[in-house]
Amino acid sequence: MGERKGQNHYYPPDYDPKVGGLNKFMGTHALRERARKLHEGILIIRFEMPYNIWCDGCKNHIGMGVRYNAEKTKIGMYYTTPVYQFRMKCHLCDNHIEIKTDPGNLDYVIVSGARRQENRWDPTENGQIVPETKETQKRMFDDAMFKLEHKTGDAETAKQDKPRLGKLVGRNESVWKDDYEANCSLRRNFRKRRKELEAAYDNDSLLLAKSSLDIPLLPESEEDRNMASLLSLRPSKSIEEKEIQNRNKLLNSPALPSSSGLLTSFGGLKKEEQLSKSTSWTRNSLGIMIKKSKPENSDTKDIENKEKTTNDVGSKDNSADTPVSNEIVPEDGKDIINDKKAISLICDYSSSGDNSE
Repeated sequence: MGERKGQNHYYPPDYDPKVGGLNKFMGTHALRERARKLHEGILIIRFEMPYNIWCDGCKNHIGMGVRYNAEKTKIGMYYTTPVYQFRMKCHLCDNHIEIKTDPGNLDYVIVSGARRQENRWDPTENGQIVPETKETQKRMFDDAMFKLEHKTGDAETAKQDKPRLGKLVGRNESVWKDDYEANCSLRRNFRKRRKELEAAYDNDSLLLAKSSLDIPLLPESEEDRNMASLLSLRPSKSIEEKEIQNRNKLLNSPALPSSSGLLTSFGGLKKEEQLSKSTSWTRNSLGIMIKKSKPENSDTKDIENKEKTTNDVGSKDNSADTPVSNEIVPEDGKDIINDKKAISLICDYSSSGDNSE
């Protein structure tokens, strides 16, 4: 809007019409700041990037249509058409880009500061209409046979594409004949799909917040539902139940290793109470053995005869006497004691730590 400032209706009191226009009288240019380098042949314009490029300074991509304040300079002529060059600064770095016009090829050429992004393909592969080149047009104008062959090829191509074109025309007439109804149908489908996506997003957000996760969730499928129905999950214990289980385990476990299996733990008393309630004590479980004394007079003769025979045999074989009496006979769980016999109890207190007498 700077160029409109000189087109107002205000004229100062000392204005002289003989000088010329108001800009000449004020000593300014109609383009204001854009013409500050006009004496050097440079005019600042608003330039739009004609295609995608890569900046050589910051290696960033600059898309087609990005606008810059560029310095426009005339550098030559192509026949009667002037050739202009534009110099601008990259908005992402301090690099300067220079682009000039190419009237011969109806294109722009990068002079320095950038390189063009090439996205080229064969238009004949995707069914596009390819315009004729200048060489082909010149040959068709000079060579009648080449022109006839070219027309024959175009006729065959049109014959092959006629069914496809007919289908496209019929679909266009059937679908877009009533454009209002077609537009309403499209909007209705889009609105329905948007509501479904919003509902799925809300459900996924609740599930992720409940599970404390931050991952993208895929949509559900029938196979996933069948697999989930076959799985059975065991209920996990609460924190209080786990604490009680750990406490009981610590109280009932031995604090020190024991060779004989006696309880030497912090929870030994509780363990003894449980064992006393659950099991009955016997002599074998306690390690008690019965030691019998020597037999009476009725059996002394037999024993003396046996000793004589053993002495005779031992004198020949130089062997030691074998004791016959003082045999230790264990009795399983029985508490039978004769009055005529002397009984001594032998217990195993090796691991209890007490001095047994």
